[in-house]
Amino acid sequence: MSEHAFAVLRHLSDGRFHSGEDIAQALGCSRTLVWQAVHAVESELGLTVFSVRGQGYRLAQPFGWLDVAAVRAGLSERAAETYTLAVAERTDSTNSQLMARAGNGGLHGLVLACELQTAGRGRLGRRWQARLGSGLTFSLLWRFERGLAELAGLSLAVGVAIGRALRALGAPVALKWPNDVLLDGRKLAGILIEVSGDALGPAAAVIGIGLNVADPGEVDQPVAALAHAGVEPDRNRTLSALLNELAQVLADFDRDGFAPLREEWWALCAHRDAAVRLSFSHGEPVDGMAIGVADNGALQVKTAQGVRTFHIGEVSLRERQ
Repeated sequence: MSEHAFAVLRHLSDGRFHSGEDIAQALGCSRTLVWQAVHAVESELGLTVFSVRGQGYRLAQPFGWLDVAAVRAGLSERAAETYTLAVAERTDSTNSQLMARAGNGGLHGLVLACELQTAGRGRLGRRWQARLGSGLTFSLLWRFERGLAELAGLSLAVGVAIGRALRALGAPVALKWPNDVLLDGRKLAGILIEVSGDALGPAAAVIGIGLNVADPGEVDQPVAALAHAGVEPDRNRTLSALLNELAQVLADFDRDGFAPLREEWWALCAHRDAAVRLSFSHGEPVDGMAIGVADNGALQVKTAQGVRTFHIGEVSLRERQ
């Protein structure tokens, strides 16, 4: 993807018509380069650009760009003191970028958001993809005084923060163990946490979050977006809301662990007291009823053999029909 393509896209993302000549003059390039850039926007990003003789080009689905100043304007005093914000147009993976920084003295509270990830990752090695401008993808580097052995339940704590923020925005979300956020039973957001450090502390965690704000287009699973709940798809406002809640929850988690958040997480659980099936990378699936989560975030399931506890790892949860 050429630099001209992103520059042209910035002109078109307001949803109005712009002539090729005006864009070329603004960018200091030829109209041929503008045409090539528009073609790249369609062929490489999958976005639709209308071309009308005498009017120029118009993006079919306009969107607002992420902006550090706009995000910072929506932060609470505590969050503003906590975070260092950066926005990239393109990167391979925000998690990969911050994991590299975690081992090289990267700042506590460093946040990297990105318009386009070329190698975004989800849990269990899955890819996370979204149409440009439709999603919110960011990672956060957080340094804990507690060690790796005490970070169990962190993904659930992050889920609580996301649940608080999105419900305050008007989206009636639910949480799926251990790290998904659902809207009307469909995936709205995912959490990917990678950690480094010592077993007894200190430790660093890179918390990656991918959230569908507007309709993401065709993907390989049932998904939802904030727009489906009638929430205005303002990504800067949404990012500010998420960071405000994360600042509070992560500070509380570092001090007290997951236990004080356990009941709040369970109240938001999509599969509370429901029949579920747990599948594993190896071995037979387990059927039972989800009856709670432990202080360390482990899922408690009542099975025919009694209550069993499942820890976060190579396990996938589904509601059993």
